[in-house]
Formats: sequence, C-alpha cells, structure tokens
Amino acid sequence: MKTGQINVQTENIFPIIKKFLYSDHEIFLRELVSNAVDATQKLKFLASNGEYKGELGDLKVDVILDKVAKTLTIRDRGIGMTSEEIDKYINQIAFSGAEEFVQQYKGKEGAEQIIGHFGLGFYSAFMVADRVQIITRSRNDGAQAVQWESNGSPEYTITDVEKEDRGTDIVLYISDESKEFLEKARIQGILDKYCKFLPHPVIFGTKTEYIDDPKGEKDDKDKVKRVAIEVPNQVNNVSPAWTKAPADLTEKNYNDFYHELYPSSIESPLFNIHLNVDYPFNLTGILYFPRIKENVEVQRNKINLYSNQVFITDSVEQIVPEFLTLLHGVIDSPDIPLNVSRSYLQSDSNVKKIAAHITKKVADKLAEMFKKDRPDFEEKWGDLSLFVQYGALSDDKFAEKANKFTLLKNTDGVHFTMDEYKEKIATLQTDKDGKLVILYSNHPEEQFGFVQKAKARGYDVLHIDGPLAPHWISKMEQSNENMAFARVDADTLDKLIPKDEEIPSKLSKEDEESLKPMFEEVLDKQKFSIHFESMDSNDAPIIITQPEFIRRMKEQQAMGGGAGFYGAFPEMYNLVINANHAKISDVLGTKTKKSQERKVKQLTDIALLSQGMLKGEALNAFIERSIELV
Repeated sequence: MKTGQINVQTENIFPIIKKFLYSDHEIFLRELVSNAVDATQKLKFLASNGEYKGELGDLKVDVILDKVAKTLTIRDRGIGMTSEEIDKYINQIAFSGAEEFVQQYKGKEGAEQIIGHFGLGFYSAFMVADRVQIITRSRNDGAQAVQWESNGSPEYTITDVEKEDRGTDIVLYISDESKEFLEKARIQGILDKYCKFLPHPVIFGTKTEYIDDPKGEKDDKDKVKRVAIEVPNQVNNVSPAWTKAPADLTEKNYNDFYHELYPSSIESPLFNIHLNVDYPFNLTGILYFPRIKENVEVQRNKINLYSNQVFITDSVEQIVPEFLTLLHGVIDSPDIPLNVSRSYLQSDSNVKKIAAHITKKVADKLAEMFKKDRPDFEEKWGDLSLFVQYGALSDDKFAEKANKFTLLKNTDGVHFTMDEYKEKIATLQTDKDGKLVILYSNHPEEQFGFVQKAKARGYDVLHIDGPLAPHWISKMEQSNENMAFARVDADTLDKLIPKDEEIPSKLSKEDEESLKPMFEEVLDKQKFSIHFESMDSNDAPIIITQPEFIRRMKEQQAMGGGAGFYGAFPEMYNLVINANHAKISDVLGTKTKKSQERKVKQLTDIALLSQGMLKGEALNAFIERSIELV
C-alpha cells in the first residue's frame, strides 16, 4: 500500500470544488461519464492503429446506483490505468496559480470554469461524495490492478487489488448532504440531459431493486417472496442524426430525430438545415425551423450545444445570433470546451466564426428554397415571416441576404418580392414629390372600408402584421430611399398619396367655422383634432385616423425599441370631415339646433363605431338612437 499527498500548491482545492461549484453540482456525472467514454474511445483508437491487440468486447459504460450502500459507480472497459499513470494523472495536479484564479473569479460568472480550466473533471466527484475510489486495471498485458482512495483531503492511498477485467470503476460514496443523487429518477434525469447522445452505450441500472416473486413463491411466513433484480437500460443514442451524412438520411429520419429531441412536441418542423464543417473549425448539427406565428417570446432554450456528443448547455445566445435562438436543434463542436462561460464565448474567435457560418447557412437555405420551389416557399411564408423580420432587424448581413427571399403579401393573398412590388405599384402609388408610398393593413377585416376605398382608386394594399411589423417597416424605409409605408387608415387617401390635382371643396371657410364647434361638442378635445378635407363625395362623411408616425412609435414602444419619449403622449386621433359629402351639407341645411346636434352625434358615432372606438354607454345610446331613427 502507498500513501501520499496530492501534489497541489494549495490545500483548499476540495473546499473550492465542493462549494465554489455547488450551484451546478450535477455536472459531476457528466464529467465522470465523459471521462469513461474518453477512456473507451482511446482504447478503440489504440486498437485501430495496432497498439492494442486484445479483444475489445462490449465497449459500454455502466452507471450503477446502490442506494443501500450509498454509492454511485461509473464503470468503463477502456484503457485503464497503472499505478504510475494514477500518480501522473490523478496525484500530480498542476494547480499553479489556483489561489490567484479563485480570487479573480470569486463571485463572478464563469466560476464554474475552475474544473475545465485545470482539467479537473475527475475531482468534481468530491462535490457530492465524502469518499471516492478508483479501481482500475491497465489494458497492458499482466498489469496489476490498483485502487486509489481519498476522503476529500489531499491525502490518498493506493493499494494493489484484484480486478479481472481491464478498465476503471469510479466509486462515489455519496455524502448525506447530497443524498438526492441516490435517487434513481435524479440520476436518470442527469443522464438524459448530459449523456443522451454519447458515442458509446451508457447503461444505467440500480444495484438492487426488489419485486414480488413472479412465480408467486411464498416464504416461511406465508408472504410472497421478494427477489432482487437488475434493471439496466441504455440511456443514449450512440449515433444521433447529426453525426451521419445528409445523404444517408431521409426526411423521416430528420423528423424522427426532431421528436427524439422534443418528445412532447406535437407538430413537425417546417424544414431543417444540416450543418457539417471541418474548416476553419469543426462543427456539425441540425437546426430545425419550427412553426412560428405571432409570438417572438417563444421558448429560447431549444438549441442544445454539444462538444463531441456531450451536452454543454441550452443557453446558446453567445454561439448563435439572437434571432436564430427561435430555431430548434443541435450544434456540436469539439472546438468549444465542456466548461464554458459567457465571457469565454464572447471572446473566443472560433465562436464568432461559428455564429457567422450558421447565419450564412440559414440565409443560403432560405434563398435556395425560394429559388427551387417558390409556391412551396410562399405557402410556408406565414410561418417564416416573423423569423425573417427578426433576422433582418438584428443582423445586417442576414438582412442583406434576406432581400432576395423576403416576401410581401397583399390583401388578395398574392406574394411579391420587394423589387417586384415596387415595380407593380410605381405608376399609381408615387406621390407628387416622387416618393413611392406602400399602403398596408395590419387587420384587413377591421380596416375593410379603408382597404376597399384604396382598391377602388386602383391602389394595392399589403397585409403586414405581427409584433415586429412596426420595427421592420421602419427598417425597410431606412434601407430603401424615397419609399414610405403608410397604414391605410392613417389618413385620407389624398393625404397618404398626395397628387398634383386637387378636388374643390363645397364648403366655404364660414361653413367650416360654423360646423367645427358642433363636432367639438361631442368629442374629447384632448384626444381628437378636427380637420376638413376636400375629398371625393363617395368617400365616408367622416373618418377617424391616427397619424402613422405617432401610432408606429407607440407600437414600437409596446414591443420595446426606444420610443419611450413618445409613450408620454396621450392617444391622439384626427377626425376628418369630408367637405364634399352630402350628409355634411345636410347638417348645415337643418333648421333646428337640436336636429343639427342629433345628426352630428350620429355621424360621429358611426365613424367611431367603424374604428371600434364606440363602447359602453356611448354604444348603447347609439343603438337606441338608431332604432328610433328607423
């Protein structure tokens, strides 16, 4: 037997491991199982190049829970270790600068890197165990099996033991404060999270689980006997779809893998992108486009980051641009270490290259789909539009590429690219100053009258809605000189697209001055501004509009976007009176003041009702008044 001290420059390594990493202490199992898989892969490599000539046999990793003995064992049949190798890899820890490191990271994000930073994956066992044993036998012929043991202090013992098979057992004697890790469901959950796609079979079983004797045999007290059984099960898929060549996969394979990743998902994704890069960095993965409709606050932890099939995190905001976090799937890169912090991700050059590459691949895939099958792409556009808007707003390079496949849909359901649409409306919808005006509706049914009036003039109206629409519209205006968007109910058509010709007014200035006070009497002056416009006599007698600028600023503020200053303004609307409508002239021709007030009130309420602004008592009074008029 040999005793000694682990060679560290400070004696507080174990308190650091136990306490410093407490918030993420479940990763001990990831580290130990990953080490076991590494040992297995190394043996396969040695066999492949002729350095190991023995039988490989069943290359699996066992995770064995014994609740009675309060142990958790991770067992592999990999390369194993000699006594000298234990001394080298376990005892001689190069821990220079540990105290300085602790002070630098104390209380800061990234503290969890202490394990990965110094290659101390094995020592994560002491986060949950009072005592740890390594029972190992080297793959070398005639090697002596040895047992290393430590109770979490720098002291250790090494003893020669008997072990029939090559490989390593790591036995954790779970501490009382960590007894949650003696629960089967807890261990199963960690394995499902971190080890679901490891490249060698990981078998999880409890040491002893008791059931009634299936034969029904009874003991001497006439009770059904209880028998011990082994209940191992493989927890991982050793060859997930992203590790295969795209040519070897069908759409069904991709969809099956999607549901393996997200078993609770009912819908299938729209399509997928298979990533496979080996230069200038290594990257594989599959990204899926889910069906995204009206909600940008979707669950964003749907992309899982792996390193050599070992799960790292589902918080990938620093790996991919923010808009791509709306996607689902897997990214695997051995260039990203297991223990990472945001500060590492922000500064690492490979990470930045990965983010740029994924953005390009997504844009190229969308462009390819649009070019290859435009009708199918148009069919999917309802699910893609929010994603593309988000991308164009948050990533200039994506926005540039997206110009080729961004679609606009009009109220007749016809799709156009921006260039196609500008050409379509150029003749009629260019105003007197040479500015192209794009009319749109965010709710064609609610704005039906406005849409119909515009179409009667020969104008086309787009259907643009969704939470990001106000921001996206402003972005399009900035990117396209001499072009403006205007919601179809933002003003009269003659104001939205002003032309050189003017319609003469039937009302004199005196008439307007006589009518204006009547309308002011029935309106909230703080909310409405009254204007007379010389409009077509077939247009509505009164319309209510909200200026595009004010409304858009308020919508942007509702989604966030620096419009807080405008949020201080109350709701402001224009009540526009059609100076050429017969019903307005009728008001002037009415003899009694009471009749005039009644007509003004009725016309105003009709305008409010058309905008959904007549409610409560006012709506009830309008209904009763209308019944009387009938």
